[in-house]
Amino acid sequence: MRERVNNNAMYSKLKKAEPVLHLLFWGMVLFFPYIKYLGREGGYPMSFMHELVGLVFNMIPTYIMYLWFFPLKNKKKYVFWVLLVFSSNALIHYYADNFFHMGEDHKDHQDHRWKYVVSSFVTYFSFSLAFFALHSIKKLYAKQHELDTTKQEKQQAELSALKAQINPHFLFNTLNNIYANALKKDEKTPDLILKLSSSFRYVLHEGQKEKVTLSHEITHVRDYISLQEERLSTKIQADFFEDIDNPKREIAPLLLIPFVENAFKYTSILKGKNHQIIIKAILKKDQFSFYCENPYHENKKPEIDANWQESGIGIKNTQRRLQLLYPERYQLQIKKKDNVFKVILTISL
Repeated sequence: MRERVNNNAMYSKLKKAEPVLHLLFWGMVLFFPYIKYLGREGGYPMSFMHELVGLVFNMIPTYIMYLWFFPLKNKKKYVFWVLLVFSSNALIHYYADNFFHMGEDHKDHQDHRWKYVVSSFVTYFSFSLAFFALHSIKKLYAKQHELDTTKQEKQQAELSALKAQINPHFLFNTLNNIYANALKKDEKTPDLILKLSSSFRYVLHEGQKEKVTLSHEITHVRDYISLQEERLSTKIQADFFEDIDNPKREIAPLLLIPFVENAFKYTSILKGKNHQIIIKAILKKDQFSFYCENPYHENKKPEIDANWQESGIGIKNTQRRLQLLYPERYQLQIKKKDNVFKVILTISL
């Protein structure tokens, strides 16, 4: 991702700097004879107007090549026209240059007509070569910029689809919880609805943003934990530990909730009471750490409610989002050992 940013920045800088590069190049061409003769007696013998006219005639074929010929796909078809432009421009330049040689060197200048034309050809090709190098660099950066933009658009579309997958699962699972409580006429149902409303607001508004503050993301996790504690009552004991040195630090939304949801999902099917779920969120400087631990029994997996089983896509979804959003900036460890399921996530924000 950093490489993509660097490529795009270089492309933008090159586009902005190009007029200055052109001015510097032609300025060097214009003043080179005067610099070459600097310190010699009498200095450079030709007038500034002579050099200015020569500059214009050098620029014409160079920019024809740069703006027209180099961008062509099938250049071979137009080589004849390039040679014709070069020849015509060289001859016209020669006759225009005659006006600056009307004195003693006029006859000598006429005798070297073809040498002058050949010399002009060499000059045109030399300048065209320099501008071809600029054209090639621009084309390379433009192509990379196009590829980066296409890749970014593709990733953005994929991220939108991934987030869209998260929302229905969370919504469906929590509504099932409230429905079950309502059937039992549980007096906690209104409070659950209120907390669910807060979670919906987060998913619908904050969840659609590229980044949210850590404080908002953690509040959303806390609301979800509270909903599940209300539903599962004495079966689960959830311990949440938080140590955030900068609550305004930003993170991609809905990254943590699939792991928390997964913990409650697998713990809810266990027999007994007070099954412990441990969740930690820590931010030190720019290093964010998230830890989630829950009891787990593989042979109990078929007993999970069918609707909640579907939400298992959440972890795979989150892994894909992490790859897209934080390439080479995150580590995700998922461990199953001694009937304990652990998720350890670190992200450089």
